[in-house]
Amino acid sequence: MPLNTLALFIPACFALNMAFGPNNLLSLTTGASRGAGLAIGAATGRLLSFAVMILITAFGLGALLMASELAFSLVKWGGAAYLVWIGLKLVLTRDGAAANKLAAGGPRNFSGLFRQELLVAAGNPKAILIFTAFFPQFIQPDAYWQSFAVLGVLFLLLEMVAITLYALAGARLKGLMRNARTFTWVNRASGALMMAFGVALALVRRPAS
Repeated sequence: MPLNTLALFIPACFALNMAFGPNNLLSLTTGASRGAGLAIGAATGRLLSFAVMILITAFGLGALLMASELAFSLVKWGGAAYLVWIGLKLVLTRDGAAANKLAAGGPRNFSGLFRQELLVAAGNPKAILIFTAFFPQFIQPDAYWQSFAVLGVLFLLLEMVAITLYALAGARLKGLMRNARTFTWVNRASGALMMAFGVALALVRRPAS
């Protein structure tokens, strides 16, 4: 792949990776409540979901999802409902003891947090839209599979950098989270943001054919 193409793709892609959304909010809140290590590990669920989406897009099924109103709506409303549910759990967390169980909207163990990251990413049709609308601008027609593979790997690597930065930022807040009152307010703010993301996702429209 030409270096001038990569020079355009990498900064534009990293801006998308760093955009503040539900998955990055999860990394931030998990980092604050559980530590950066667990937040980074759990976020591999997001990477798995995105890797599957990239494969789907590469084989042309992403465009089919964008063209199908029913499929788009099912993914959209399922994802929106899940985000609102996570947000409600956070908002309703009142004290430190409950927060230890429900912080970041999920269970304390790695598998639960991994699954949560995976489902939040999978329930967002805007991710498929990124791969179907953004990637083709940098694809070489004469080297379709190679260029798609390079872009996919770069996207996942840059996503890992974004995950690490958000998790480390959250870990910096860990000291504040020991205070029950602060923890409650952080949960409420995070929950409200998560529900807002859910509402915003519900308002996303399928691109015109």
